[in-house]
Amino acid sequence: MDSSLQHLSDRVRDAAARGTPLRIRGGGSKDFYGQSLQGDLLDVTSLNGITCYEPSELVVTVRAGTPLADLEAALAERGQCLAFEPPRFARTGAPQSTGTCGGMVATGLSGPARANAGAVRDFVLGVTLLNGRGELLTFGGQVMKNVAGYDVSRLMVGAMGTLGLLTEISLKVLPVAPAEATLVYQLDQASALAQLHRWGGQPLPLNASCWVRDATSAGNPELLFVRLRGAVAAVEAACARMTRDVPGTRMDNAVAGPDWTACRDQTLPFFSPPAPEMGLWRLSVPQTAPVLDLPYAQFIEWHGGQRWLWALPQAQEELRRIAAAAGGNATLFIAPEAGNTGPKSRFNPLKPPLDRIHQRLKAEFDPAGIFNRGRLYSDF
Repeated sequence: MDSSLQHLSDRVRDAAARGTPLRIRGGGSKDFYGQSLQGDLLDVTSLNGITCYEPSELVVTVRAGTPLADLEAALAERGQCLAFEPPRFARTGAPQSTGTCGGMVATGLSGPARANAGAVRDFVLGVTLLNGRGELLTFGGQVMKNVAGYDVSRLMVGAMGTLGLLTEISLKVLPVAPAEATLVYQLDQASALAQLHRWGGQPLPLNASCWVRDATSAGNPELLFVRLRGAVAAVEAACARMTRDVPGTRMDNAVAGPDWTACRDQTLPFFSPPAPEMGLWRLSVPQTAPVLDLPYAQFIEWHGGQRWLWALPQAQEELRRIAAAAGGNATLFIAPEAGNTGPKSRFNPLKPPLDRIHQRLKAEFDPAGIFNRGRLYSDF
C-alpha cells in the first residue's frame, strides 16, 4: 500500500474507532448533489493518475482522484472516449471542470448519450476501495466477464460514497464514432415524443436527443434536437430518411457540438435558476411516458426518459405523485439558492424491502457509519 493509500486508511480506521463521520471529496464539483455534507473532509485528490491503459483492449484503469478532464484527454489522443458522456461540472467559483473519476462513479451521472450508449454502471469493470474498517478491497477486474456472484463494482455506482472510499476504477472505453450529425425539428412536446418513439423502433444510429421551448429566440419555438452517431454511410442514410419523415434541418457540427457539450455540462440557458427560491428537479420516467401534466417549463432528454424542470420546494409531493404515476421517480437535483428550504429528502424515499437491503449493505461495508453520513438518505 503506497503512502497516499496508507494515510487514507489510517484516517478511516481512526474515524471508525471514534465514530467520527468523514466527508469524501475529490474535486468538489458535485457538492451540490445529495442531502448533506457532514463530517471531517477526506480529500482523495492525492490518488491521481492512470495506472493502466490498453487501447487495443478498450480498457483503462484510473485512480479515483484523477481529474475527469485528464482521463478524457488521454482517451482522445487514442481516438477513444467515455461513451456515457459524464457531466463535467466545476466546483463553485472554479473557472473550469474540477470533477474526478471517483466522483463520476460515486454519483452515477450520465450525459446526453445515456439512452443509447448506456449508463456509468454499464462501463464499470472493477473497483478497489477502502471499506469502513480501513481494509483495501478489490472487486471485478479488467474484462467484461469477470463477475461470479454479486457485482459489487457496479453497486458502488450511484452510492454517493456511502459504502466505501473508491481508490481505483477500471472502465470500458469505446472508439469515437467516425461520423456525427444533428437534426433539428420544430415540434411540440407530444409530437416530439411520438416521433422519437417511432424512430426508436427503426434501425437508426440515434445517439442523443433533447426537446426544449427556446425562450432565447423570437416566438419561443419548441424544438427537438436529435444527434446521430455511427458509420458515415449509416449517419448519412439516417439523415436523409429522417428529414423525409419530418421536415427538419441539419445543423453544422461546429455549431451543434458546443450545444451538446453545454447540454452535457448543464450550461445551457435552461439550467440557470429562474428565481433563487426555485430548485432543479429531475424526473426519471420510462421513455414511453406521455406528456406530463405539469405547469412548468421542461427540458427533455434521453428520448423522453429524463425530464428537467425548475419548481418550488412545495411542489415535491405533486412532482413525485406525477412521476410515480408514470412509472418513475423525482429527485431534487439542485436545491434552491434561497436558504435551506428544500424538502427533507432529495431522493425518492425507499420502500420495503429496498430500504432494508440498503441498510444491511451499509452496515456490512461501513459498520461505524462514517462515510458520507446522510448524503444519500438521512437514516444512513
